Amino acid sequence: KLQSRPPLLVVAATFVTTVLSLQQQVRAYSPFQGRMSTFNMERDGKGTITITPKNEADQSALIVISHGLGDTSEGFADVAEHLARELPYAKIVLPTAPTQPVTMNMGMAMPSWYDITGLDERSNEECKGIEDSKARLVGILEQEHKETGLPFSRMVLGGFSQGGALSLFTGMQMTSAEQKLAGIVLMSAYLPGAKKFHLTSGLEDTPILHCHGTADPLVLFTMATKSKELVVSKGAQQYEIKSYGGLQHSVNMQEIDDVTQFIKQVLPPDDTCKITVKEPQDMSIKELKAAIRKAGLTAQAKGFMEKSEFIQLVRDHRDGKL
Repeated sequence: KLQSRPPLLVVAATFVTTVLSLQQQVRAYSPFQGRMSTFNMERDGKGTITITPKNEADQSALIVISHGLGDTSEGFADVAEHLARELPYAKIVLPTAPTQPVTMNMGMAMPSWYDITGLDERSNEECKGIEDSKARLVGILEQEHKETGLPFSRMVLGGFSQGGALSLFTGMQMTSAEQKLAGIVLMSAYLPGAKKFHLTSGLEDTPILHCHGTADPLVLFTMATKSKELVVSKGAQQYEIKSYGGLQHSVNMQEIDDVTQFIKQVLPPDDTCKITVKEPQDMSIKELKAAIRKAGLTAQAKGFMEKSEFIQLVRDHRDGKL
């Protein structure tokens, strides 16, 4: 019964504790620990974390991970680092939701992709603000395509709880078949705004992985099966649910491993899809400095005065001479 479920704040606090434990598990689990990092991590000061290959020219995929209600991009930073080690050719973007009042939380403001008025299906129909958040995710994907030439077929949307719900709502409603994604990942999530959800023609065979704990007290496991039924009724052809016995509203290492394997399957290495990057000689000083910062070469550039020095450093880095 609805009244028997844990209050939202309690669940949020429990999840934060679980995430901290998960981060420790991820660090211990990764076989790449102790090796030289193959990626760079940047925080823009506005809540977005971006992980890129050490050599930006090696990128051939994009993964966008959206957090759950009340969390921030930091909640899945360690998981993203794990994915970056497993898929060294992928760029990973973790945005943070805007802080806004949440009706279900007595109007208290917290990071939220859209308003939640209750836990029942009827309360899940409006989702005020979800269109704005959908536009934000689409903007990230479209900007990547415009700036680097990366095809949408080399992009994955994924997230936990509310972030996973947003990923499903966005990924299956991209503007056209030309924007069909490589895949969508949901963790402890559901289909939001079901009444206004319309699957875009041509996206029917987009692979969807839905991971869900059978003991989830907040987003019940039945929400996973009902979400699949609704999305399949709209035409989806590849919607897989993976269940985790005894798992509550959280994630565990088995789930992270399943997600990693799914993403590897839909985004295998493909050098023919490497992004288009500007030649160093065509870059502005600002762009050169940004490329040097992303590559972790700031110390080597100390004392540089001439543009030609910055150009040579970036060129040497891309050529693997450093």
